[in-house]
Amino acid sequence: MKFLCVLCALCGLQSFALDREAFTFTNYDLAIRIEPEQQRLATRGKVTLRNDSAVAQKNLSLQISSTLDWRSIQFHGKPVQFVSQPYTSDIDHTGALSEAIVTLPQAVPPKGTVEVEIGYEGTVPLATTRLTRIGVPEGTAKHTDWDQIGKSFSAVRGIGYVAWYPVAVEAASLSDGNSVWDGLARWKTRETSSAAKFTLLLSGEGTPPLLICNGRGGQRALERIGRGYGITTECSFDSLKATVPLFVIGDYSGLDRPALNIHYLPDHKTAAESYLLAGDLALVFVKQWFEIPRDKPETVKAEVVELPDPEAAPFESGKLLLTPLNDRDSALARLTAVYQLTHAAFYSPRPWIYEGLAHFMQAAYKEQENGRQAALDFMGLHRTAVADAERALATNHNQNAAADESLINTSREEFYRSKATYVWWMLHDMIGEPALKEALAAYHPEEDKEPAYMQHLIESQSHRNLEWFFDDWIYRDRGLPDFHIQSVYPRPLVGGGAVVTITVENLGRARAEVPVTLRMEAGEVTKRLQVPANSTGTIRIEAPSAPKEVIVNDGSVPETDMSNNRFTIQK
Repeated sequence: MKFLCVLCALCGLQSFALDREAFTFTNYDLAIRIEPEQQRLATRGKVTLRNDSAVAQKNLSLQISSTLDWRSIQFHGKPVQFVSQPYTSDIDHTGALSEAIVTLPQAVPPKGTVEVEIGYEGTVPLATTRLTRIGVPEGTAKHTDWDQIGKSFSAVRGIGYVAWYPVAVEAASLSDGNSVWDGLARWKTRETSSAAKFTLLLSGEGTPPLLICNGRGGQRALERIGRGYGITTECSFDSLKATVPLFVIGDYSGLDRPALNIHYLPDHKTAAESYLLAGDLALVFVKQWFEIPRDKPETVKAEVVELPDPEAAPFESGKLLLTPLNDRDSALARLTAVYQLTHAAFYSPRPWIYEGLAHFMQAAYKEQENGRQAALDFMGLHRTAVADAERALATNHNQNAAADESLINTSREEFYRSKATYVWWMLHDMIGEPALKEALAAYHPEEDKEPAYMQHLIESQSHRNLEWFFDDWIYRDRGLPDFHIQSVYPRPLVGGGAVVTITVENLGRARAEVPVTLRMEAGEVTKRLQVPANSTGTIRIEAPSAPKEVIVNDGSVPETDMSNNRFTIQK
């Protein structure tokens, strides 16, 4: 009889089209008990969801990792009808989700909310399924999808890795282009203003390990229970847009500095000390830009947590960097420390500022250490990702897409990390380092309520009208410029030398101020030229010796095609 009821329910579910992304999780309040010896976790608590679709919804989807099982779902203290089913999706490291399709007592109108009480439990083992089934070698997959709850070590990342808290997204496959990243981007956009509080509970016997999470709070309460222990850590998040909640459990020792903590595993103190030295060297540079620690309640200390697998792919979210420490390259460690310390010194709720600025600081550090070309080469590592993302967007480009993927709104990492890196570098080139530092010093995240807040700070310090730049690069996505040199006319001067008139055409849809370099027999001269979209700009440069070549764009402005940026001047 029970089988027939379930079958009937399943048949009934086929009669409607379930909108899995109709609801936004506006709040999580969950208690998660972790049992490393059993590789298990058990969760109880409440989630609040808002219907962001245009129609009333009586059914909702709740998804967790496929190795977890739903135990209870209640509404106002009473069980509600739900059907649990496997749902194939590479949003989770197992390549599948355990989905509960819930039938609510009454439909939730548009913008209406519903609170449900939930319970689920199960194991979180190491899983490489989603990678191996698309041909990734098993060893490589283990270095990438290293999430697990284990007896000696546990590290579990959230959506995109392990759905250890409930989510709701349409199916996505790594074999289907960018569908996984697009699904994650939609999720992050919906969760921009969502809050979460996870109370992590850990108990066991012997020496208590360290339980670390990347949210606000994170204080550890330790209770002795006979020969055992109980650890409680509370992790809170004000937004789930840019921060992926995670927790780590291990036998860690620590090295502390005022701006940086390092948690290392047994016998790895030397490697941790080397990283700490790199952090000290990076801190000298970061202090030239920011006050550390900044006297703000949202400021967090940067933390490094060692991963036991020496070949594991590093991962950063919020205040935590998870990375191997063995045989770490000193220059790379300093660069990574610059990124982390910038996060510790400067917080913004806007990802394009928070993430983009941290990556820009890495480029600025490269420039100080090895010169401008080294910085441009570093940024060049981001160029392909930006160009590819812009091409994908241009496939169905329209006004709505242009607004949705602006740096103000985007959830694409290629934009709020990579493209934003270039945006900060271009601002740095246009207004100069002193003005940019003053603008950043005047920034207060609690006052950043309007998109133009940062623009006004920068304009105030630079005394320049930058509306055109923010409109084309930040407030909406107009793609990338595409420069080429349309014409070059040298005119000899009486007494020697020449005046060279250079016309640059921008075939792209974004205006930019770009460096134009005239190379001569003896030296070179660089000037900056603003070139409107789908138009031309002209500049005159005086050449004391015979002009030989003109180059537009030294790599500081991202563009779609840099193969046509040189012009050889014929004698």
